[in-house]
Amino acid sequence: MPSDAAMRASVGRSAPAQSYLFVPGNKPERFDKALASGADAVIIDLEDAVEPDAKAAARDAIAQWVSPEHPVLVRINARNTPWFEADAALGALKGVAGIVLPKAARADDVCAAVALARRRVPIYPLIESAHGMWNALDVAKAPYVERLMFGTLDFIADMGMSDDGVSLNHFRSQLTLISRVAGIESPVDGVTPDIHDGERIARDAFNGKQLGFGAKLCIHPKQIAFVHKCFRPSEDEVRWARQVLDAMRASNGGVVTVDGKMVDRPVLLRATRIDELASSTGAAAERAARA
Repeated sequence: MPSDAAMRASVGRSAPAQSYLFVPGNKPERFDKALASGADAVIIDLEDAVEPDAKAAARDAIAQWVSPEHPVLVRINARNTPWFEADAALGALKGVAGIVLPKAARADDVCAAVALARRRVPIYPLIESAHGMWNALDVAKAPYVERLMFGTLDFIADMGMSDDGVSLNHFRSQLTLISRVAGIESPVDGVTPDIHDGERIARDAFNGKQLGFGAKLCIHPKQIAFVHKCFRPSEDEVRWARQVLDAMRASNGGVVTVDGKMVDRPVLLRATRIDELASSTGAAAERAARA
């Protein structure tokens, strides 16, 4: 009978974030509010949200605020911009839990960011162009890449497309496959621009989930609950997963069936994953209640 630790080790890592909330880097008064929003991870943005003449001040504000007590991700400016080197150097700060790398098109874009950070900082490449999509496997295999993110709005602009919805599903499927082959976490889907249309946000999140995405980028706290409802396990899924795990613990190494179906390794891995997600969600809720 596999132990609880062995079953968790078979998955290989703790439950990943499912919601990533952007907050403008030139609005330090919003940083704490973003942390209190309920998002699994906060991305302080130095790229699209900050005008060129405000980038240096925003960088300084981030450097003064970040702390290991409230780790965040930072979206820096792309490698072909004059701000890249100074932005990437923020990765040396212990309060920076990772770098979101826009316009990632080659593996050496990742390597350059890591070198400037001077430590093994996790990298989240944003695939936002035809070149980035073409080279996505090389990017995914680069050192310290945590997971890929899909920059849908920039991607459709680069491709000359007009729809960031289901017309991108072919490319979403590619990123899911590439992530699996590279051995990294499932990718993160792009933003839904309309922050007031809850049905659209829920529909977009579910579409990504069906294609193997594990998370979604958010541009407003209103979107977080819809994303969590989609990606977090339902009560029925949690009940099934724990029934499978309980049956495995009681099996003494024998054949296990649940609801008339044999429990093999893929079923066990899925059940363990669902249980981890449910447990991490519950722990996060308890922390929020105590805050």
